Amino acid sequence: MRRIYPYVGSLLLGAALITPAGLRAGQQDDRRQDERQHENRQEKRYYDREHKDYHNWDDHEQRAYESWRHERNENREFGKLNRKEQSEYWKWRHEHPDNDRDRER
Repeated sequence: MRRIYPYVGSLLLGAALITPAGLRAGQQDDRRQDERQHENRQEKRYYDREHKDYHNWDDHEQRAYESWRHERNENREFGKLNRKEQSEYWKWRHEHPDNDRDRER
């Protein structure tokens, strides 16, 4: 019986050292999968520096931008706006969230 204890101790120590690395690898795989899904949707993603969050440009965002554009008599697409103008849009957007669903903001 005493011969088994060193092996059991080594086995437990090895398992304790390997487990965190395996968990991190799984989390990285999840992130990579999320990134691939995002790329497959062909949506653009924009970073809002002031609010420190990301916005996926989808149909809801396009409709909101059209409303903002109409209020300002703006003719340019969002990607053609300069950084200050984009920041103004994101500020307006946070003040006018979608009513029909919770957004990641």
